[in-house]
Amino acid sequence: MRTIELNKRQELILQIVKDNGPITGEQIAEKLSLTRATLRPDLAILTMAGFLDARPRVGYFYTGKTGSQLFSERIQKLTVKEFQSVPVVVKESASVYDAIVTMFLEDVGTLFVVNDESHLAGILSRKDLLRASMGKQDLESVPVSIIMTRMPNITTCEQDDMLIDVANKLISKQIDALPVVKKVMINEIEKNEIIGRITKTNITKAFVKIATEDMY
Repeated sequence: MRTIELNKRQELILQIVKDNGPITGEQIAEKLSLTRATLRPDLAILTMAGFLDARPRVGYFYTGKTGSQLFSERIQKLTVKEFQSVPVVVKESASVYDAIVTMFLEDVGTLFVVNDESHLAGILSRKDLLRASMGKQDLESVPVSIIMTRMPNITTCEQDDMLIDVANKLISKQIDALPVVKKVMINEIEKNEIIGRITKTNITKAFVKIATEDMY
């Protein structure tokens, strides 16, 4: 369904629980002159959506939360792992020309640069490649390592990070994408193994999913 829109019976159930909670399903059914089985789907929807809370042998409570509060709570539980996409990478030794072609063919705004061990070495944005192409140098002879942004000037995220925190990073840093990394130790030195990417599009998809997903 789209955003949560309660029907008249569900609105009545909420009002009954507000006025009389805690109250059992049988008591709610009695007040509405309906059977418990008839109400079961409505009670399940209201409970799963967060409008009601259910306690065994006690009954239903009204949570007192608005639709916007429930939406906010759901957003704050989302993690990077649920919405990350496949990273588009190029090697440090790749030429600027190769990077431009890759960005065009993959239709992305950010490329992640990896070293020979496939660990994150840098990031390339559209602006980086545009700036490089404005000069007179031969783009096929200039390696991307010359123009890429390097650590520690790279903002990263991990799979278990909250999506809302990553969204704030994208906004505050004014960037289009973050690499999703896994920390690995190589010869006692911490490296970043790139395992995904999070973009503004990923964030938008997450918000749309929450707003339109089936809450049943």
